[in-house]
Amino acid sequence: MPERRRKFRIVLLHLVLLPTLLFAFYFFTLAPHPWTGVDESVVQKVAKEHGREARKPYINTDQGDLLLFVFLAAGTIGGFAAGYWWRVLTEKRDKG
Repeated sequence: MPERRRKFRIVLLHLVLLPTLLFAFYFFTLAPHPWTGVDESVVQKVAKEHGREARKPYINTDQGDLLLFVFLAAGTIGGFAAGYWWRVLTEKRDKG
């Protein structure tokens, strides 16, 4: 009996999950225009109203793999620090 109940739950899951995923895929692929972020829809509009136009960034991370390198370096430094001070992070301290 438990095996039959398990199969029923799996079939029920598929009957609910599959149409939901297909609907979500259909919904997002037929969107009339891409969604804009807060920076484009709000911040840039308010900046233009106050006479401040967008400028190029000092360090352009959209170019090449610079952003990937920054995340790699931050992860390496954070991992090294956590590994180096692992004992301090995990040991219990005596209060006396």
